[in-house]
Amino acid sequence: MTDATPMRAGSRLEKVLRSGRFAVTAELNAPDSADPEDVYRNALVLSEVCDGINATDGSGANCHMSSLGCCALLTRAGYDPVLQVACRDRNRIAIQGDLLGAAAMGVKNVMCLTGDDVSNGDQPEAKRVFDFDSVQLLRVARMMRDEGVFLSGRELTTPPKFFLGAASNPFAPPFDWRPLRLAKKIEAGADFIQTQYCFDIPRLQQFMQRVRDLGLHEKVFILVGVGPLRSDKVANFMRTKVPGVWIPDEVVDRLAKTPRKKKKAEGIKICIELIQQIREIPGVHGIHLMAYRQEETVAQIVRESGVLEHRRLDFDEPHTRRAAKHPPAGSSHQDPTAF
Repeated sequence: MTDATPMRAGSRLEKVLRSGRFAVTAELNAPDSADPEDVYRNALVLSEVCDGINATDGSGANCHMSSLGCCALLTRAGYDPVLQVACRDRNRIAIQGDLLGAAAMGVKNVMCLTGDDVSNGDQPEAKRVFDFDSVQLLRVARMMRDEGVFLSGRELTTPPKFFLGAASNPFAPPFDWRPLRLAKKIEAGADFIQTQYCFDIPRLQQFMQRVRDLGLHEKVFILVGVGPLRSDKVANFMRTKVPGVWIPDEVVDRLAKTPRKKKKAEGIKICIELIQQIREIPGVHGIHLMAYRQEETVAQIVRESGVLEHRRLDFDEPHTRRAAKHPPAGSSHQDPTAF
């Protein structure tokens, strides 16, 4: 996992991680809209502080613009998106076809997810698919990339080039099993990992200690999930209603003791403090910011955390790319690594 390691896809995110720099990714929450400007407006803010922009795929089992649709817009405008693929909604035929289509559009980063169950969303009567889980999806995507074949064994004319990602949750029991699950995803093909929200540094440290003991930090790039809490009410909702999210009492109490008008600022402060602590943990390679409909807040957090200091002085590509409102007429996409 150095500059000498062969590139999987050559995306900006992969280049930053393999160069040893501390990477930053963030979620672009897909709009409930058919207007591409709603995608470009949010991407423009995130691109100024991120090495990769995740296009979510029906997060929370709720319907929004598709991840593939968002990525089509982002690649046309010159961004370097991370395509999220959830197994909940499509079978193996559709997923493999989507992967080829994404690669043809210039998508180089793919995040393989099992997906939230439909019971968590606003259309719980929807049919579940789950033809794959995340580990099976990783294996198939790696097979398409490295062996140049579909799962059926039929050869691809041109294999896709993907930097493959997966999720991990160090904060959900059984805790001893989480590093072993991570190892299984690495064996299946994961090149990078984005974790669930971290609000518990001691628990993260225990997880990372076991990860280092197993040597997994030398086989995969780990980006720890973080995000701002707007209030103690939001924190209580997340830890009771959002599957897999763990927020310690001391974090909720700190927000509860903060005056109402200062709660949002305190939530941002907590997030910045967490980032600065996470950065010091051996084996962590970056952060992944999740803040629903708060792109401007994400940019503020990244800047104030200091994780990008000195990056412009020694990085050989432009740190940002301001995409035009519309891609140039007649063009397919510009260099996705150039933003």
